[in-house]
Parts: sequence; C-alpha cells; structure tokens
Amino acid sequence: MESATPAPPRSPRVSLWLLRGIVTVHLLAVLCQPVLAGLFLSGDVAAIEVHGIAGSAVAMLTLVAIGVAIAYVAAGRGRLWVLPVAVVLFLVEGFQIGVGYAHELQLHIPVGVAIVVVSVLLAVWAWLPSAASPRRSRA
Repeated sequence: MESATPAPPRSPRVSLWLLRGIVTVHLLAVLCQPVLAGLFLSGDVAAIEVHGIAGSAVAMLTLVAIGVAIAYVAAGRGRLWVLPVAVVLFLVEGFQIGVGYAHELQLHIPVGVAIVVVSVLLAVWAWLPSAASPRRSRA
C-alpha cells in the first residue's frame, strides 16, 4: 500500500505577479520624486506641485501594495515579512508627506532617501526567484 505523500506547498503565482507589478510601479513613482525636487531646486517652480501630487500617488500605490501583500501572504503562502514592510513603508511615506508640507527638509530629505532605498530593495527582491518560493511551515 502506498503511503500518501502530502502535496507540496502551493507557491505564490498570481499574487506574486501582482506584487511584482505594484512594487515596480511604486519604485518608478518613488524615483521620480528626487528628479522633481531637483527640477524645483534648479528653478522650475511648477515642479514642486507635481512633487506633492506624486508623493500622494506614491502613498496610494503603497496602499494597493498592502492589499496585494495580504493576498501574497495569505492566499499565495508568500513570505510573511512583506506585509509589515509594506505597512511600515506606508506609515513612513505618510510621515514624509507631512514633513514635506511642513518644509522640514532636515527630515524630509533623509526620510526620502530611506524610502528610495527600501523601495529599490523591495522591488529587487520581488523579482528574485526566492520570492516565488512558498514559505515553509514549521513541522
């Protein structure tokens, strides 16, 4: 009599592709921010308005990323750490928007750099093969 072997854990597929898409679009929006700030500093006064609008768009993209991360973690059995990272990123971006409108550049600039770094790392990780591996259950 054959022993029943358990099915291998389901790997994230659709949820991973959605996650890859949203973190890539988020990264592109984040990378526009220093360019817009530089345009403003070089004399293009209208760029600061676009910078503010783009900052709000970045936060909205992160909200979408949180929803996708929930699907990736829950339905796709993806890495657990992705969801808290997305939530913290959203909170930091909200803080970033606040200090930007308050003209607190001593906070706004380094927090912006941190957001860029985290966004790059998250997007790079999402495209690595390890992102497609299902999390292992503790046995």
